[in-house]
Amino acid sequence: MTASETLSLRVANCQYTALADERATLDIVLPMIAEAAEEGAEMICLPECATRIEPNRQSLVANSQTQDQSQSLKTLQHTAKSYGCWLMIGSLMLRAQDHDDRMVNRCFLIQPDGQIRAHYDKIHMFDVEVNDGQKYRESQTFDRGHEAVLVDMGGWRLGLTICYDLRFPHLYRQLAKAGADVITIPAAFTQVTGEAHWHPLMRARAIENGVFIVSPAQCGTHAGGRQTYGHALMVDPWGKVLNDAGDGQAVTCATLDFKVIKKAQAAIPSLDNSAAEEISLKIF
Repeated sequence: MTASETLSLRVANCQYTALADERATLDIVLPMIAEAAEEGAEMICLPECATRIEPNRQSLVANSQTQDQSQSLKTLQHTAKSYGCWLMIGSLMLRAQDHDDRMVNRCFLIQPDGQIRAHYDKIHMFDVEVNDGQKYRESQTFDRGHEAVLVDMGGWRLGLTICYDLRFPHLYRQLAKAGADVITIPAAFTQVTGEAHWHPLMRARAIENGVFIVSPAQCGTHAGGRQTYGHALMVDPWGKVLNDAGDGQAVTCATLDFKVIKKAQAAIPSLDNSAAEEISLKIF
């Protein structure tokens, strides 16, 4: 048995209802991080839109800062350092560095020393109508990312994705074939699509790639009436749900065992069996 196969990782998901005001949201988030640290979490995960959900585009852009200016990011870096933990900030909505009227939806992985280990910009924009009374047009405000991100994190290899990325399985296969052990999917999933698709899609991404899926989530009713589904999940590589946060504010923890990855991937070696080249298509 290799050293990596003896690894375990204690992970916490934080689930809550983000407000339109960042400082008020942080008043909710920081005690939850403290609770997770007390539970022994080595990596603490926050959802997409971790510090605010703002229903008004003009207000969102006007009140946003660049990464270098973000006080919320600095606060969360300091918090990670104070607890000596990895902190996965599901995303912060930040002003694009070179365009005052554009933004990025950016995930951060913060090291235990408070430094930024990596960041990922959401690739797939949520431009949909799901019959919940809301219209979602992320591309009107946000610049999409162009690169998948895989991070070495103390012997674990972590893939970073965000919410709507979940519906594009090629991204997860790319991360898994590159060696991901855990893939995070922080989300602010709508109530309507969550009820229909959340659990099966999360389990599918875990099963088809033989990896752990960790998905911290927003829940409840936000400013402007937007409703998010909650049910932050951790799913093991065989598709077993390790925990489900339900529909209210909660901190959930689980210990991930590296041996479970190797066992699942050995049983069904789909990563090795997948075709190396694109399969041709005949249309009749």
